Amino acid sequence: MTGSILLLWIVLYTVSDEKRHVGSFFGNAIADWTGVVVMVLATKFFYERGSQESKSVPRKWHNRLLEKMREHSLTIFLLITGVGWVLLFAHSDSESKWGQVAGNIVSEWTQIIGTVLLTKTLIEVGSKESKEEK
Repeated sequence: MTGSILLLWIVLYTVSDEKRHVGSFFGNAIADWTGVVVMVLATKFFYERGSQESKSVPRKWHNRLLEKMREHSLTIFLLITGVGWVLLFAHSDSESKWGQVAGNIVSEWTQIIGTVLLTKTLIEVGSKESKEEK
């Protein structure tokens, strides 16, 4: 469903004038919904140690490097794809129609990576999701 909504924003942005309010909205919506799609799909297939939302993994890898990569696969995925978005934005005209969207997606990715890292490390007193120091 989220992919369908993202596709709708892409189609609407393609046929709209990005210099008008509605066109600008569609461009921003593409970045926002790209973030939603990646969070829905990535959290379904990747794991992040310390995250309450991550599914439990039935077995551990015997190789330490592979186990560390599995434990942080969500962060690794976001960093690799984030570098891809940054490279795309760096090689595009930031004032062009799709260059603006790429810039918005880079911003969205920064927020997603930040959210993942902050939720792994910060503790909220009294929150059942936070690990309490003993």
